[in-house]
Amino acid sequence: VNEWNSVAKGPRLDLMKLFADAVREQGLKLLVAMHHAFNYNGFFDFAPPQTDPSLRKLYGQLPRSEQDALWLAKLKEVVDRARPDILWQDFSLNSPGYCFNSGPCAVGERERLEFLAYYYNRAEEWGKEVVATYKHFDHGFTNKGQVEDYERGGPAGIVTPYWLTDDAISSSSWSYTKGIGYYSSTQMIHALIDRVSKGGNMLLNISPTLEGTIPAEQRAVLADIGTYLGRLGESIYATRAWDSCGEGPTKMGGGSFVAPKVGTAKDIRFTRDKACRVVYATVLAWPGESLTITTLSSDRIALTDLRRVELLGTRTVLSHNQDAAGLHVALPAAKPFESPAYVLKLTFGDRIPALRPDIGAKAYTDRNYRGTAATLTVGTYTAAQLAAVNLEPRTVSAILPANGYEVRGYREDHLGGSRSTFTAPTPDLRAAGADDVIVSMRVTFDATKWFRVVNVTNGLAMDGGGAVAAGSRLKVWTPDDSQNLQFRVDDLGDGFCTLTNRTNGFVVDGAGATVDGGNPVQSAYTGAASQQWSITDTGGGLFKIANRVTGLVLDSGGQVGSGSPLKVWTDDGSPNLRWQFMVS
Repeated sequence: VNEWNSVAKGPRLDLMKLFADAVREQGLKLLVAMHHAFNYNGFFDFAPPQTDPSLRKLYGQLPRSEQDALWLAKLKEVVDRARPDILWQDFSLNSPGYCFNSGPCAVGERERLEFLAYYYNRAEEWGKEVVATYKHFDHGFTNKGQVEDYERGGPAGIVTPYWLTDDAISSSSWSYTKGIGYYSSTQMIHALIDRVSKGGNMLLNISPTLEGTIPAEQRAVLADIGTYLGRLGESIYATRAWDSCGEGPTKMGGGSFVAPKVGTAKDIRFTRDKACRVVYATVLAWPGESLTITTLSSDRIALTDLRRVELLGTRTVLSHNQDAAGLHVALPAAKPFESPAYVLKLTFGDRIPALRPDIGAKAYTDRNYRGTAATLTVGTYTAAQLAAVNLEPRTVSAILPANGYEVRGYREDHLGGSRSTFTAPTPDLRAAGADDVIVSMRVTFDATKWFRVVNVTNGLAMDGGGAVAAGSRLKVWTPDDSQNLQFRVDDLGDGFCTLTNRTNGFVVDGAGATVDGGNPVQSAYTGAASQQWSITDTGGGLFKIANRVTGLVLDSGGQVGSGSPLKVWTDDGSPNLRWQFMVS
């Protein structure tokens, strides 16, 4: 369908067939990568206009309807000739704003849908499963039937149902170049562990030289990955993301083009087996003679059915005990082998118990925390919004709120009808008369709990200052157990809340703080709109707190000292404006 091909031009070889045959001879899956949507959506913007029809085709200068048809025809040809297991596509399927030009940066919707139908129908004829991918920011496909791809990166947390990253051993290039840079083996292995814990798969690119040899530096990284997987691959292969991806100080992912990081002995990543009987806890460096897994604390998960804890790669069964601080595991005095990471295998007698979320709540369609599940952060959920996360109306049978959170289930849409309220784990809604009746929901904070509100940038907590007079400013302070640093969140039922200090009983008031840098104060609650705040999860359990009147958000001021005044600021995404709510 395109005369500009490797058989008619250049090497005069069917390169796709040669590669396909070589890949399949090794028993591998065949992935074909296609970038041609960009050809007429920006890549050739700087090429001079052509008059020759063939050159216009080459440089993406045909009328858009003809370009869309050619885009589809090329894909059909690849599907028929190569029968790819995975058909990977670059951006500009529908990526407004990502192309150089001012055009649509998109392929026609009819052609996109026709490609998917053609590929999937042909796969049915072949009798095999296939995968189509797209860039995670592209709106040309969706993850309901295709797999989203994060280039050289990944999400900050678990993404369902599945996703993909394409990364490279080289830190500087996809292809071999003089002076090429490389990531370390530990960086690549930790990236793999992190991505799998979040429900991802990793495509890893290598860069052979012109002669087809793989440089020694790349071979060394591949060999190290092979050594790790040969010993501990049970925690990677055929696993699934668990209820939590992990814990620890090293944050990985968060988008595309995020360089791999090396974790620490305090960084743990989780996976589970497909039978849901085993949890793998991978620690990213040897922790010494003991390890505490805080996620597995007694207030988040019951471990009464935990049969054994083993150090994977050895035959060592480890002693352990659980309390409110976590699961404490005794390890050998010396590490049993050198490795970029070590894996604890936790085997249960029956199904892995449900893990209480750290924020918000989880809702399940079957009793005892089984069936389809959805994690819900703070906010209101209509019937349509619940259906979008696979919770159809009148199907919820179990609710698992995080400590400090409250779930309200309504019998009618848009928070209408009678309501049932849950603040404790409820594996069976029948006792509350709420089984299979909930249509809409609201997740909010438990008004019987007190919270420290801690800033992301500096780790300082919002501070009422004690028994101060009305009108006093708030500040930020080093977190401790003082009630001056504790606030109650009262939900007003319309998407806004009040924040009440435990010591003085005053609420946070934005009156007078109407411009960037203004200082909110404390006052007795009067119902004024300036005393009302929206609390919005921005991802990863980080919240912005916006005033109802001004829309300005609470601001810690950044890297400031303890005792510095609390401010308000226009939301610009800065971590100075992001807060964690921690139950006191």
